[in-house]
Amino acid sequence: MQPLEKRTEEICAEFAKVYDGAPTHVAIAPGRVNLIGEHTDYNDGFVLPVALDKDVRVVFRPRADRRVRLYAVEFDTWADFDLDNMAFDTEVFWANYTMGVAWALEEVGIQLRGLEGVVSGNIPRGSGLSSSAGLEISNALALLSAADSVDALTGPQIAKAAQHAENVFVGVNCGIMDQFISTLGQEGNALLIDCRSLEYRPVPFPDGASLVIGNTKASRSLANSAYNERRAQCEEGVAQLQAVLPDITALRDVTGAQLEEHKSLLSPVVYRRCRHVVGENERVAATVQALAAGDLDEVGRLMNASHESLRYDYEVSSDALDAMVDAMRSTPGCLGARLTGAGFGGCAVALVSKGQERVVRDAIYERYSKTMNIWPEVYISPASAGARVFPLE
Repeated sequence: MQPLEKRTEEICAEFAKVYDGAPTHVAIAPGRVNLIGEHTDYNDGFVLPVALDKDVRVVFRPRADRRVRLYAVEFDTWADFDLDNMAFDTEVFWANYTMGVAWALEEVGIQLRGLEGVVSGNIPRGSGLSSSAGLEISNALALLSAADSVDALTGPQIAKAAQHAENVFVGVNCGIMDQFISTLGQEGNALLIDCRSLEYRPVPFPDGASLVIGNTKASRSLANSAYNERRAQCEEGVAQLQAVLPDITALRDVTGAQLEEHKSLLSPVVYRRCRHVVGENERVAATVQALAAGDLDEVGRLMNASHESLRYDYEVSSDALDAMVDAMRSTPGCLGARLTGAGFGGCAVALVSKGQERVVRDAIYERYSKTMNIWPEVYISPASAGARVFPLE
């Protein structure tokens, strides 16, 4: 058996501090960055995320009863509940993700058993890199493993259960992308996801490029209200376009030519929102083709176009995100860069020629910090594997 990674060893050491004995298993679920396809998921569109090498890990052992006890290293707090008596926890908020996943798994017919464990993550919280999905999916695999039911659900079913937990139990209106890529990511690949049918396929990530992610460390306080507003504007656009395109049910069904032909039906703001979504779906398809052809310059151009659309048509960028993208693009090693996630803060992602990662990183540190007077964080990540659970002995 291969030796444990240092991080897993350290979490096991934490387990030994709070319980007698040792854990039997570890469940690991990664965060993600979206290469392209922003604000398309709730419009039944296409996304192209990549799993990161940052993740949430749970070391655990099953219990004979129905009690779940989890200690979170970074929060220094506990989730402690009975599977027969789950109620929203107003004091330990992260515990609701664990409870919500347990509730959602039992809703689809899984008979769970209790477990005790320690959870730890290195996905930066509040960065838009899906630490919540990493928590949900790692917890889901731990709960399924403790119940000897890891194979009872498919990857898409696990992702849908976790999304249902976040939507209904936690009360966050997220799409399916984050849970899907965390569950089903493949090393060396992006994942093309059809958010309507949930069909997916791996798209090989090129050997000649890396992803450099810049965390603006700026507040995302506007993100939730703006997200709800944008979603409503897209729905308004669909309702108005249905007068002349009765077969459409989402912006996914509208072509660029149709949108231009019928733009007079829409207010200027709603038209711009629709133009972003329709154009972004087209950019996702073009990016998949460019990756297959090995045309990294075209992938970079499409990423740049995505950012401009998010900045001017969807209006979800910010001074911090624009400064981060400008810093990334200031070096010849950067092929393209765009904001990733909901916007208004969080992270931007750059496609960088292999060997130029540190040059881009240093440009971010120098230029972004001068422009914004904020010291950013920079992550360099390969396209990594999705969630997994395995025994420790």
